[in-house]
Amino acid sequence: MAAGPKQLTTEVDGQTMKLTNLGKVLYPEVGFTKAEVIDYYLQVAPQLLPHLSDRPLTRKRWPDGTGAAYFFEKNAPRGTPDWVRTVTLPTPGSSTGRDEADFVIADDIQTIVWLANLAALELHVPQWRIGLSDTGKTPHADLVVFDLDPGPGATVVDCCDVALALRELLSHYGMEGWPKTSGNKGMHLYVPIEPAPSRDASAFAKQLAEQLAEALPENVTANMTKALRPGKVFIDWSQNASAKTTLAPYSLRGAEEPRVSTPIDWDEVAAATDPAELTFLPADVLARIEEYGDVLEGLYDDPKPLPS
Repeated sequence: MAAGPKQLTTEVDGQTMKLTNLGKVLYPEVGFTKAEVIDYYLQVAPQLLPHLSDRPLTRKRWPDGTGAAYFFEKNAPRGTPDWVRTVTLPTPGSSTGRDEADFVIADDIQTIVWLANLAALELHVPQWRIGLSDTGKTPHADLVVFDLDPGPGATVVDCCDVALALRELLSHYGMEGWPKTSGNKGMHLYVPIEPAPSRDASAFAKQLAEQLAEALPENVTANMTKALRPGKVFIDWSQNASAKTTLAPYSLRGAEEPRVSTPIDWDEVAAATDPAELTFLPADVLARIEEYGDVLEGLYDDPKPLPS
């Protein structure tokens, strides 16, 4: 693996930053370097930031590239610059035994570039924001997410069919879904809501997932048991729990190649016939933004109340 010594001191939106090991290959299968990771995140930051702002960030880091070990990180790492915003939040049930962590909040381009320089390839956030709570303690969600995960024998094309069925079901509640690829093999469907307790958002997602599984038992399961998934799409409603996170729109995946969790429109969902049509790399995503703009622009503009 190449690990070049190339370094650069530069200014990012008024903040002087030192970027290191720019020649290090972080995706060895395709030779994609840390410099290219940083460049992608710098360019996509205007579209990415609305989905990170005020959300506690969990990072998945590959310091030696995707061919080596990775680790999840919630706590701000040692040496975090004082200009990076952090918020101390409880972490009940943490595997580290800690009751709380100092979470990084990525509210600006500088923080995104700093994270990219740490090889934080994947950026995961919850469906709630800091301050969306009537008590100051219980997180209140502003999104419901459906994680569509194809089991063995199914593909993202099958996820598209399920997403269309979910869209129709949501329409009965006067709600709209916003689809994106997971950057892996499945899809995510976001539904903007007026702030509501995460447990209520999770219950609503579970209700709809089970309704669809009952209506389409040959194609859909809402049960987490893996033995029930072959040939079906699992609708994972549990990502709405306050302690759970989902890969942010426009985030990279730590895979063989730098795939991106990419917003798509409903015409693309309906037309999909081949999984390759819904696989996007950084250059693809930047070209899509140049041509179409941000497909998720307006996601937070018209939230709907959770049905009672």
